[in-house]
Amino acid sequence: MGSGDGVCLVRSFYSAVSSGSERLVLAGRVPPDLHPAMRVPYMAGHFPFPVKYGYSVVGRVEQGPPDVLGRVVHLMHPHQDLCTVNVADVFPVPDDIPPARAPLASNLETAVTAVWDARPALGERVLVVGFGYIGALIGQLLRGMPGIDLRIQEVDERRMQCALEIGYELAEPGGAEFDLAFHTSGSPAGLQEALDRVGMEGRVVEVSWYGTAETTLRLGGSFHSKRKTIIASQVSTLPAFQTPRWDRRRRKQLVFSLLRDPAFDRLLGDPIPFEQLPEFFNRPPAGRGAIAPLVAYK
Repeated sequence: MGSGDGVCLVRSFYSAVSSGSERLVLAGRVPPDLHPAMRVPYMAGHFPFPVKYGYSVVGRVEQGPPDVLGRVVHLMHPHQDLCTVNVADVFPVPDDIPPARAPLASNLETAVTAVWDARPALGERVLVVGFGYIGALIGQLLRGMPGIDLRIQEVDERRMQCALEIGYELAEPGGAEFDLAFHTSGSPAGLQEALDRVGMEGRVVEVSWYGTAETTLRLGGSFHSKRKTIIASQVSTLPAFQTPRWDRRRRKQLVFSLLRDPAFDRLLGDPIPFEQLPEFFNRPPAGRGAIAPLVAYK
C-alpha cells in the first residue's frame, strides 16, 4: 500500500453495536424495497443475509498518507479488526476523547438529528420512551438544555435502574401530559405510549425502525381531536431547515465536540471481545450488557 494511493489501513480498537438495527439485519427483516437504502459503507454480501454489517469503528491508521498515519480515527465500517478504506472516509478523533467513547459517534449523529427534527422549546415537558442506546443518547443531549423538564419511560428493569442511577426521573403513570415525546424502544406499544402521553398539538418523534414487522396504532382516541403529530427521524438525511448551512461533516464535528463530555462513559460497560460477537447476537438482548455495547479488538 503506497502513501499516495488515497487508501489507508486501520487497525480497530473498538466498534459499536447498534443492537436494534443489527438484529433486524441478522433476522433478515430488511424490507426488499429498502435494500439499497440500508446498505452501509464497506458492507459485503447482500440482503437478506449473510451480510457484513455495522457502522461505527474506531482504530489507528497503520498505513497511509502522512497526515493520517498514526492517528486514531473514526469510520463507518462493519465490525472488523483490520480495515482498508479510503482516506476520505476516516475522521480523526480529537486527542481528548478516549477511543472507547468515540464509537458512540455514529449513533450520536442519530440522536442529534432526532433533536433537530423535534425542535424542543424552552420549558417544554419532554418524554423519552425507551432508554436503550439511542434513547440514552437523546436523553444526554436533552438534559443539557436549559428549562427542559425531562422524563424517561422504560419497561426493562435493568435499563430503568440505569436511568435512575444516572440521575433521570421516570415518568409517572397517568401523570401530566407532555409537549414532546421521543420514541426509541422499537416496540409498537412504546410508540402508542408516546402518542398517548403527549397533549394538545403534541409531537412524537419516531426514531425506531421496525424492518418488515407490522406496526399497529390505536388512533381512535385523542390523536385527531388533539391534533397530534408523528415525526419520522432518520440519520441519513439532515432536516430541511438545516441543509442551507449544515452538511454531514459539520454534523460529525458537532458530535465529536459533544463527546468531550465524560458523562457519555456512563453508557458504556465491559466491551465484548470480537471473537464473542456471534454469542452476543445469538442470545436474547433484554437485560444484558451495557446500554451502548462495544466490541473490543486485540
